[in-house]
Amino acid sequence: MGLGDFLKKQLVDVIDWVDEPGVLAIRYPMQDREIQNGGQLTVREGQVAMFHNEGRLADAFGPGQHTLVTQNLPLLTAIMNWDKGFKSPFKADVYFFSQREQTGLKWGTPQPITVRDREFGPLRIRAFGSYSFRIEDVATFAVKMMGSLDRLTVTDLDQQLRAVINTAIATALGGGEIAFVDLAGNQQAMSEKLKGAVEAGFKEWGLSCRTFFVESVSLPENVQEYLDKGSQMRVLGNLDQYAKFQAADSIQTAAANPGGLAGIGASAAAGMAIGQQMAAGLGGVGSGGATAVPAAPQAEVDPYEQIEKLHKLMVAGAITQEEFDAKKTALLAKI
Repeated sequence: MGLGDFLKKQLVDVIDWVDEPGVLAIRYPMQDREIQNGGQLTVREGQVAMFHNEGRLADAFGPGQHTLVTQNLPLLTAIMNWDKGFKSPFKADVYFFSQREQTGLKWGTPQPITVRDREFGPLRIRAFGSYSFRIEDVATFAVKMMGSLDRLTVTDLDQQLRAVINTAIATALGGGEIAFVDLAGNQQAMSEKLKGAVEAGFKEWGLSCRTFFVESVSLPENVQEYLDKGSQMRVLGNLDQYAKFQAADSIQTAAANPGGLAGIGASAAAGMAIGQQMAAGLGGVGSGGATAVPAAPQAEVDPYEQIEKLHKLMVAGAITQEEFDAKKTALLAKI
């Protein structure tokens, strides 16, 4: 070790750490692990500083500024068997832990979960949402998660935390206590129930689940398509009503096309008009050359208008399909 390194080490008498986004804990970098007697330790709000000696937890400090002397390092002093106040640098590892709430974290089921739905039977569903957590029991977290690492981040724990969440979701939804169609209306209750299950798993590592939200529950696309078709059938009532609806929709589509029902009706109406003009040109001569007495004019009824009106009655349920077909045949026969 050069003279510069030696002098630098002697001047390390202020120990502090500024939180970094996504960082849960760090081991404070110190050369040869030596700390000056009387050095200053600054712990910010939401932080805990812990001293370790030979792998064992010695002392912990909460927020504030602390002078490192025998009086406030009793455990470390006892471990090192110092019967007198130390005056020279002492060796220890210093770890900083952030107890700030880690927010905006996402979770989701990597594979669909098979549940026994009360209404549809076995279903495979997916769920997505968000959660937040924080370090609650620093000592437990330091032993089980941090260990001797130099740095630990939220990303490092992501897979482990997701495993706990997915297990809780599979257990909660697998029982089929709530029908799938009712899950959307029960997301708040489901979120609270899952939060309790997740909290139990997090506690084993010294963590606490602060918030947990279920934001979406969905079915595979092909299953959702069949569910949508079933919903359409229930809205229409039954298969017979659905068939009538399809037939009515087809007639309306044909009527809207130039070559469909409207086109046929226009051609027939034109033929009727020509026929009427030819009859008028013949002068209405009756038998025996006598001029026929003109009959009282009768209101012309357009068969196609009648068919359209009858069709509306059928769609409304006032007449049946058979009645509509019979009337339509009769009206078309008059053309």
